[in-house]
Amino acid sequence: TIACMSGGMGTAVTVADLDQAVSAYSVAVASEPGAALSAELIAMRRVIDRLELTFSAAAARFAATDEYERQESLSPIDWVRHHCRMSGHGAAQRVCVGEQLKRTPLTAMAVEEGLVGFGHLALMARTSQAITDSPTGTTFDETALLEQALVSSVGRFRVLCHHARHAQDPDGHANDEVTAVEAREFHMVNGSDGMMHIRGKLDSLGGASLRTAIEALAVKTGKDDTRHKARRNADALIELSGHGLDSGVLPVRGTQRPHLQVTTSLETFLGMSGCPAAEVDFSLPISVKALQRLACDSSVTSVLFGANSAISDVSRAQRSVSGATRRAVNTRHPHCCWPGCDRPANWTQAHHLKPWARGGNSARDNIIPLCLRHHWMVHEGGWKILRTDDGSIVTLPLAVHLMRELSRGPGTPFLA
Repeated sequence: TIACMSGGMGTAVTVADLDQAVSAYSVAVASEPGAALSAELIAMRRVIDRLELTFSAAAARFAATDEYERQESLSPIDWVRHHCRMSGHGAAQRVCVGEQLKRTPLTAMAVEEGLVGFGHLALMARTSQAITDSPTGTTFDETALLEQALVSSVGRFRVLCHHARHAQDPDGHANDEVTAVEAREFHMVNGSDGMMHIRGKLDSLGGASLRTAIEALAVKTGKDDTRHKARRNADALIELSGHGLDSGVLPVRGTQRPHLQVTTSLETFLGMSGCPAAEVDFSLPISVKALQRLACDSSVTSVLFGANSAISDVSRAQRSVSGATRRAVNTRHPHCCWPGCDRPANWTQAHHLKPWARGGNSARDNIIPLCLRHHWMVHEGGWKILRTDDGSIVTLPLAVHLMRELSRGPGTPFLA
């Protein structure tokens, strides 16, 4: 244990004593009434921040020794992370705070007095480290920043620290941005269940660019949109990539622009019983419903096989919906036709009211624009979308659609 002298009284206090005091306090605070907890939480946080300050100073002193090597750790931060059960970021933050205390004494004193929190001090220490360690940096003066810390939340103070860093060392700030860009990474791994697992990291500006695009597409598409935010974000990312493929702005590879290539038999395309699934590059085989959704708005090439699976004929690729038809449809319907959805038509996919694979033509009256989510709901989500006799568009969930069809009498085929 580490002993310290308390208040000049000459009484040694050990970590064990502190632990016992915390245990006793935990019991006492558990019975505090709600009205008293606000003041108690503020006082408790101040004590915790003071302990964080003491811990950081001790961690920095430990990092200056070779004890971590004696205990076979890779670095002092790695030792603190492992033995003190912290994250790598948390361990590095405490060591940084401890090492920068000589440059941030006023902020440390403000923590002791409860005027700012440990989070403010951690940001101050990072700023001090960045400026003083930079080849283009200068000496660090905490005074002006501390005045702002006294009246700012930790979140706001983070931004102010970046402004201060740029003001004192613009070249170093720019170099950090270059380093962050070079550290970008994005991994895509297919799991055994067919899901694609993604992970990565982006620099702040790159992340802001992606988030701006995602946020614009991740808004709810109507009052009945029950998707949670994470699901809407994922759908927006897929919609963003799909729009890039459809718009033809991606670089050409091998004389062709990138596109999803689906390979299927005629039996699968027609949804016949016992047919195999369709195949897509980078994906597990897909269902008939997914295939028919993609076929609504795609180019189709037929390949005929003769004996011994030799190719006997390859047709010319034809659009299921011609460009002229699509332009006319977009003019007639300037946004997704799902009631309540306002996704612009140029961000939608062409949908055949009577499926193309079942004989539906690609005339204007059989085509409506649907956004990615609602197009999926029609094909794979169990919904139906219909045009009534007066020309309006209505949607029916699966249960309602089935009841409607059954009411038509036995022997009557379901609506396409």
